[in-house]
Amino acid sequence: MTTFSKKKTKLYKNELFSLAKLVFLIPITIIILLLIFLWSSSSTIISGNIIHLCFQSRKLNDLYCISAGTHPNLEAPSSFSSNVTTSATKIVDDLQQKSTRLGIPIPPGYHAFRNGMVKSDEELLVAYNQVEDQLEMHRSWTSTSQNHNATLCDGRGIYVYELPTKFNKDLVSQCADMVPWVDLCDYFSNDAMGEQVQKLGKGWYQTHQYSLELIFHSRVMNHPCRVQNISEAELFYVPFYAGLDVLRWHFKNVTNDVKDSLGLELVKWLESQPTWFKRSACELHAGKDHIFVLGKISWDFRRYNNSNWGSRFLELNEMQNPVKLLIERQPWHLNDIGIPHPTFFHPQSDNDITKWQLKLLNESRKSLISFAGAARPDAPESIRSILINQCTSTSECKFMNCSSGSCDQPESIIELFIESEFCLQPPGDSPTRKSVFDSLISGCIPVIFDPFTAYYQYPWHLPEDYKKYSVFIDQEDVRNMKVNVVDRLMKIPAGEKQNMRRYIIYELLPGLVYGDPKSKLEKFQDAFSITMNNLFERLTRLEL
Repeated sequence: MTTFSKKKTKLYKNELFSLAKLVFLIPITIIILLLIFLWSSSSTIISGNIIHLCFQSRKLNDLYCISAGTHPNLEAPSSFSSNVTTSATKIVDDLQQKSTRLGIPIPPGYHAFRNGMVKSDEELLVAYNQVEDQLEMHRSWTSTSQNHNATLCDGRGIYVYELPTKFNKDLVSQCADMVPWVDLCDYFSNDAMGEQVQKLGKGWYQTHQYSLELIFHSRVMNHPCRVQNISEAELFYVPFYAGLDVLRWHFKNVTNDVKDSLGLELVKWLESQPTWFKRSACELHAGKDHIFVLGKISWDFRRYNNSNWGSRFLELNEMQNPVKLLIERQPWHLNDIGIPHPTFFHPQSDNDITKWQLKLLNESRKSLISFAGAARPDAPESIRSILINQCTSTSECKFMNCSSGSCDQPESIIELFIESEFCLQPPGDSPTRKSVFDSLISGCIPVIFDPFTAYYQYPWHLPEDYKKYSVFIDQEDVRNMKVNVVDRLMKIPAGEKQNMRRYIIYELLPGLVYGDPKSKLEKFQDAFSITMNNLFERLTRLEL
């Protein structure tokens, strides 16, 4: 064979090899292109101990983020390992089921979250399962102690910072003109429990829904684990009334810089304290052992672009590590933990709780269903008008129109709920409602339409099995007129209703109320005791 023929043969072989290599690479190329397509509109941002997986909206300029906490020293449950990088196979399998692991249905097509982001089915499923993973983590910190006097101090103390008064007391002093149409000063009396409601009996007060910061502060000051010597502390409570700070600017024409100013001052003050860096000299881990209690919803402290509502307090880098206890958590932030809204009931003794439980068990429920609320004509996605129409079209349901002011009186609300078997709890201005807890402490079974109203909020105070204490009806089915809520509830057997009510009254009720600061509960743990015990248990688990 000539030299030319040899070269030609070799060239031919090389071409065949290149062609075979190209054919082999095609599937890999397709996979890579697919991955690039899926991730081209996303980015991963690490901030403190939070991982944010952010998707660019097709319709908005804002990023929408789902976030997961990272705790390298904490052994996470096995299901928590796929927080961010969920496989394509799992997404397809889960989408076929069209529900989360807890059995909550995924709304078809789209779902509008707080900031107006419209998410695809795939992203939505990942987001829902992300929340369930985080709640599983929260529940892993739950204290097993059944006696709140057997506290988890064990040499661990909680230190209460004595902040400059501008961060708390001075805010309370503005109670008269904080909200244009109501004087909050009476609500903040009696250790923020408000004026007594004699008609409902001992332990009942006109408690405002935004009074959690003050109530919690009063309770911490008397906690048996509180220490005066800062060197003995393992937890640090920061009594900053950030909710009142936000509330005072809601209805005033001020700049966003003004709304953010006090929060920024607080961060500077904390950074001047050596305890802020107790667990780490690294700024990225500062404040991990600090606790904030915020009496408004998380979104009020997470102002997003082009909005004038609320502050940016919880978006500050310095606020990513501390634990934030809120009446409504941001579902994708591990360090946001939901705790109950304050109710009107603040028992002083075990006997107060026992007497109330017996009263509820002996009540005759005159109405099958009740709904205390108002329509949202300016919110096209709201299902309230549909529920009101279904309720008022039958004698089985009693509607209390809150737009008339009738819901401002605790006795009106509680008496309505005491007489009802089911209480409708659709979302309002945000997913959560104080009314959910008012209904539970009245022995009325809440009907939930959005999992973010309760199921994805309160892992330390409500069980994972939501069917024990509530009925879930998908708001998408209501919106699309696929279900009549009254008809659905009428079909629930009497035995099932009785079991749910007894579970609510005996198992849940004591842990949903905040006892009077002078209370001496021995048999029961209230909402505050459960929270404190779990905070100490969390600290123990993080150090294992």
